[in-house]
Amino acid sequence: MLAFENAPPFAAPLRFFLSAPLFAVLAGLLVAFEGPDIFASRWTPGALAATHLITIGFMLQVMLGALIQILPVVAGASLKNPLTVARIVHPGLSAGALLLAAGFMAGMPVLLASAAFVLGLTALFFLAVTARALIGVANTSPTIRGIKLALFGLAGVVGLGVFLALALAGGWSIPLMALADLHAGWGLGGWAGVLLAAMAYTVVPMFQLTPGYPARAGWGFPNFMLVMLVLWSVAVFADWPWLARLGQLGCALAGIAFAGLTLRLQGKRRRARPDATYRYWQLGLIATILALILLATAAVWPAAADLDGWTLIFGALLMAGGFLPFITGMLYKIVPFLSWMHLQNAGQAKVPAPAMNKILPEIGMHRQLLAYTAALALLLAAQFFPALLTRPAGLAFAAANAWLWWNLLGAIRRYHHHRADIEARLTTP
Repeated sequence: MLAFENAPPFAAPLRFFLSAPLFAVLAGLLVAFEGPDIFASRWTPGALAATHLITIGFMLQVMLGALIQILPVVAGASLKNPLTVARIVHPGLSAGALLLAAGFMAGMPVLLASAAFVLGLTALFFLAVTARALIGVANTSPTIRGIKLALFGLAGVVGLGVFLALALAGGWSIPLMALADLHAGWGLGGWAGVLLAAMAYTVVPMFQLTPGYPARAGWGFPNFMLVMLVLWSVAVFADWPWLARLGQLGCALAGIAFAGLTLRLQGKRRRARPDATYRYWQLGLIATILALILLATAAVWPAAADLDGWTLIFGALLMAGGFLPFITGMLYKIVPFLSWMHLQNAGQAKVPAPAMNKILPEIGMHRQLLAYTAALALLLAAQFFPALLTRPAGLAFAAANAWLWWNLLGAIRRYHHHRADIEARLTTP
């Protein structure tokens, strides 16, 4: 039961959706600029900067924008003044991502500390606003429960991230590698993974016309994922490596099970012709399974993670191959759907809204998908042939995400054109 009448103004989520691809463009240009040295280690300044441009600048932007849209519609959790919330959170995320990337590249403690301050306050504000809205909202569906648990994961990843940034800025003596791995686990598993699953329970059957997710999987996945992350966290602070590996293995197996279930449901979809969203999700699911197989292998055989390129390939598969295709696929449905919905409302049942494929044509999405797939293939191949392929991979990744931005911008231009036409027709006697 979706309450679309509670939807916030279109401008609230839209600013997040339109700016996110530009951070991915910047990450690709950074890879091209740094060249082969960026893949020497996961700890190079360029690799750290590019990673956080993707995770904060792209992923977090879209996810928080989507929550501003989804909370009142799916959960009935009304955010007071959603446009004001968006106007505070969006610049905070954008400035924080740029400060953090600049801090890594320049090695300047003041920039890292500033990024920690800006991102910490922004996340705290968003968590406070959403917690207030969700108070009293019953867990009537796996989506609502998943969103609540994902926000707990967001608090975990931001808290660890702020601590790590301040530790690097202050030169504190900490178990950096173990905490960085845990930070990634909370970010990609407890926050992004749980939120993605919570949204998938609604948007996959809705937009891809699949059967619904089984109730046991819908309720059980986020609970199991967070239990594994809590075990992993206890293991890090108690210095129990075996328990940390158990937590990592549990996270990997849960993610593989969710991805495999989604693939099975997609095989039963009622729509015969696959569209760009379906293809993006297929790409994301397959890449995610491959990445999590690597994680499970490293949890059972820790020496595997020390092999050349293992961690970087895992990161590229999971983020560039998994989460970005999932998010892009959803953007290609959410933006035209919201455009159509707001045009339908503007028409006041007197002037019909254009079809969604008139707002964002399929041909443009399909071509951008091909460009992104080629960029991903180059990015993965560059791990093995860095001298030859790193710069082409970075440029291809930047170009594919610039194309995504152009497609979304085109949809918004058509939305404004159709809205002006509807308003003119309503005022014409």
